[in-house]
Amino acid sequence: MAEDKSKSLDILGVKPIADAVNTTTKGMVEGAAAILSRICLPAAEELGFLLQDKVRVFRAKNAAAVVLKAQEKLEATPGGERLHALPRLVGLILEQGSWVELDEVQNMWAGLLATSCTEDGQDDSNLMFADLLSRLTASQCRILDFACREAKKIVAPNGLLVVDLGDALWSPNGMIGGLGTVMSLEQLYKVSGTTDLHRLDRELDHLRSLELILPHGGGFSTDSPETTANVTPTSLAIQMFVRLNGFRGDPTEFFGLTPPEPSSAEDTPQ
Repeated sequence: MAEDKSKSLDILGVKPIADAVNTTTKGMVEGAAAILSRICLPAAEELGFLLQDKVRVFRAKNAAAVVLKAQEKLEATPGGERLHALPRLVGLILEQGSWVELDEVQNMWAGLLATSCTEDGQDDSNLMFADLLSRLTASQCRILDFACREAKKIVAPNGLLVVDLGDALWSPNGMIGGLGTVMSLEQLYKVSGTTDLHRLDRELDHLRSLELILPHGGGFSTDSPETTANVTPTSLAIQMFVRLNGFRGDPTEFFGLTPPEPSSAEDTPQ
């Protein structure tokens, strides 16, 4: 009788390996599975399978943390309880997010999961951001987060959100004037979490190759005694930043910017 009762409570079918899972982890995973069963049932079933061995327990705990953080963001979204997402996208986010232990990076995956949810559950626009995030190191995530927060954002006349570069000059090889977002070496050490100068140079080059910082960035200055790096984010990076922070509306609204008023017929040159 006791055995039958135990089986009836085995929501995810993991009683045979219960000894490998501590109470906290199991509770987190079951809570996350309950949430996923609403927004994407196949992903909930996959989450249960992650409890089959110690490596999967590690991943299940991380995936559950991502889901629970995403739920907090959805609860803050009007009508969030009615939203759901494509299995393909949810699966990709959980696959990558389940390997991440760092809270700050888990928050990024959670933001991506939350903004993948829509009323019809058919939006796949976050696929590009999931791919980009999966290719970033923790240091790159921190640098990009800092750059996107600190960059001066403006709304262009056509309504697009862009970074204000000041009096920029452009050449066939990229920007040669203007400041954008510049970080000192000390700032980079503090923000990135590493003091390896050569690694930082590689990290910046990689961000440039992914087109997340402008072409003139991605490396250190060599014509000045003070070591600095230009980390001006691209529009793609800014829009990715907004999604990673759990907001899927107009990026200008996220930053509290007002789009320019459309010009009237009287203002149109004759």
